[in-house]
Amino acid sequence: MRKQLQYTALAGMLVLPAFLGHTSGAVAETAGSVTSKDEVVYATLKANGELGPIYVVNALDVARAGEVLDYGAYSSVKNLTDLSELEAEKEGVRLDASEEGKFFYQGNLPEGTELPWDVAVTYVLDGKEVKPAELAGKSGKLEIVIETFENEEVESVFYENYLLQVSLMLPNTFQDIEAADGMIANAGKNKQITFTVMPGKEDKMTVAAEVTDFEFDGVQIAAIPSSLPIDTTGTEGMTEDMGQLSDAIKQLNDGVAELENGVSQVHDGARQLSDGSSQYKNGMNQLNGNSAELVHASSSIQDALKKINAGLSSDAAQVDLSELAELPAGLSQLAEGLKETANGMAALKENYAKAYGALDGAIKEIPAQQLSEEEVAELYASGADPETVDKLVASYSAAQKVKGTYDQTGQAFAAVEPSLNQMEEAVRGMSGSLSSIAAELSASLKDTDLSGLAELQKGIAAISSNYGAFHSGLVSYTGGVSELSSSYGKLHGGLVELSEGTGELENGVGELQNGTAQLYEETKDLPAQMQAEIDKMIQEYDKSDFKPVSFVSPKNEKVSSVQFVIKTESIKKEEQPSKQAEPEKKKGFWALLKELFK
Repeated sequence: MRKQLQYTALAGMLVLPAFLGHTSGAVAETAGSVTSKDEVVYATLKANGELGPIYVVNALDVARAGEVLDYGAYSSVKNLTDLSELEAEKEGVRLDASEEGKFFYQGNLPEGTELPWDVAVTYVLDGKEVKPAELAGKSGKLEIVIETFENEEVESVFYENYLLQVSLMLPNTFQDIEAADGMIANAGKNKQITFTVMPGKEDKMTVAAEVTDFEFDGVQIAAIPSSLPIDTTGTEGMTEDMGQLSDAIKQLNDGVAELENGVSQVHDGARQLSDGSSQYKNGMNQLNGNSAELVHASSSIQDALKKINAGLSSDAAQVDLSELAELPAGLSQLAEGLKETANGMAALKENYAKAYGALDGAIKEIPAQQLSEEEVAELYASGADPETVDKLVASYSAAQKVKGTYDQTGQAFAAVEPSLNQMEEAVRGMSGSLSSIAAELSASLKDTDLSGLAELQKGIAAISSNYGAFHSGLVSYTGGVSELSSSYGKLHGGLVELSEGTGELENGVGELQNGTAQLYEETKDLPAQMQAEIDKMIQEYDKSDFKPVSFVSPKNEKVSSVQFVIKTESIKKEEQPSKQAEPEKKKGFWALLKELFK
């Protein structure tokens, strides 16, 4: 009797769910409402990236229980919430939501459905591409190359607004892992490699490692909306920095322009100095060349004075005064030659003073401040064209070298003008002395007769004696002129090299100024250009205003989120077959039911 009651109770329990199910079906005939919907698209790819089966897990947030139509073309569906059956219709899935809350179901997409991305996975072992089926258990230097492309056959809204997170879980059989642009993280004994592909971008990712007894769980790809807004609060500081850089480049360009002007003045001064030095050198060479003739003429005058003096001393009656009358003219001619030499020295001194003044003023305008290595390094790091900076540094070094050389040799330049003054005064003194001697001698000859010959003889003796000292000074002077002419040749060679060097420096600084002018022209609007690039980046990558759309059907509304989970097949070694145990004999329903009450 007791067992009969138990069986009756069990039968009632079995009938009750069917009755309740029928009752709930009757209630679901009323229309339900959904406030939001989430879609998670699962796709399995072959090991090389070829597309496999795709299914979608739909999550409906039911606000009012009842009948709900969810759009989408599915080959089959499966209820993941309760035991009620679902059927796929032509336009979607009609379901009965028995209660409020989340309702989950799986919809398998028909064969031929494609993803918004095409994926290709290539395996290269020891430099040779290997098919995935042949790779399990192999060892060597392995490269796994993952490429993602836009699938133009699918609505582009997902490709343009979703970022991809590509992950690989590598076991400890992978050593010396290299992953450019990938993030490597520890995951227990394993290593997880993660790459990020930005929305609207195709990418190629490579992982290289030394592998032993290769096995691989596959590549996992998560596609999610790039919905994080880009924070632009720090961009103001960036644009301000770019503004400072632009101002610094302007100052650099202005400074180089001033440097070019100064170097041009230096070169003009050096060129004038070289030209004046050339004239001075030619004059010195000509003067030195005439020195022998001058000394010879003076020696002849000295010999003539000695003969006249000797003749007057021996016998006044036998003196022939005709030759003596020619002496004043010779002395006057010599004095005139010395006067012309002095005038040439005066002109040379004036030209040299102008050239030297121009050179001295131009070189003094070269800034004396020294650039430190840190300042040069900051200039290279400022973003300026390295070639332009190289020219600037080279021109700066050359200008400092010119200034240093001038500072060391400035005393030699300064000593030339005083020397010219002394030489001019000495030559003019000699010319004046000879003119005085000639005048006195000429006057004496006019007023002299034989009765005053004794007085003439005394005057000639005095002139002869004084002229000896003059002749000695003239010989010393011509010797100094010869030595100065020889030494000045070396100084003139240096001045010519200086002029050539400042010419090259002027050309180099001119090119530098052209470069800095172009650099400034290209960077004067740098803050605006930077802001434009920031705005472009924000427009390209900030998807915070993106509104999700359904992947399975554009008719679905109130879509809250759509995500993609994509995974390639794993590559495993084949397991050795093992002896299978004989299956247990299945027990009948009543036998199992009896066991529940034992």
